[in-house]
Amino acid sequence: MKPTSREPRRLAALALLLFAAGLGIFLLLTPRLPPPTAGSTEVMFAREMIAHHEQAITLAMLIRQRSADRTIRSAALDIQLSQEEQVRQMRGFLRLWKQPGTFPLSTDHARMMGMASDAELTSLKTLPVPQAEVRFLQLMTRHHQGALRMLPPALEPGVLPQVRHLARQMQVTQGGEIRFMTSLLKARGAQVLLSPAPKPDTTMPGMEH
Repeated sequence: MKPTSREPRRLAALALLLFAAGLGIFLLLTPRLPPPTAGSTEVMFAREMIAHHEQAITLAMLIRQRSADRTIRSAALDIQLSQEEQVRQMRGFLRLWKQPGTFPLSTDHARMMGMASDAELTSLKTLPVPQAEVRFLQLMTRHHQGALRMLPPALEPGVLPQVRHLARQMQVTQGGEIRFMTSLLKARGAQVLLSPAPKPDTTMPGMEH
């Protein structure tokens, strides 16, 4: 009996059915892990990084309101959109884990994370546009450097895979953006701001986990 043209589709459907059945059995037999707790690496990472990302989004929006430079506007938009999406992911994690999403930051805590002060944020509104563009690049580069210093705990084995994947994505994306913004600063004859060094008796936020 000759095989019909439907035979491959039947075999594929059977294979898919067997796969689905096997997956269902696997999920039933796999014990469900408890959700991360309030002091876990996963929860602390998500809450701190949401606060950090929200300021990056603000920085990007401020410069986009004033700059007409296509390169600056494009870089700021890329940062804004990517970090808005990551904030949505992290808020989704926290909802799933039944954890609050707000995280108040002290001035010292924010400084250690490379975040801009209120005066620095205001400067993006008040400086002449060319100077504001340079200031944006400086502030965002320092901001990204702070984010990279927050990532190591979330990259450790044992951290939930979805959190490690997101942290790795941030590491790659923001590392590339740092290099790009540094090149823009160099072209404008400007220097990168120094990242704040940890005090001798303090630990980098998130590094205690």
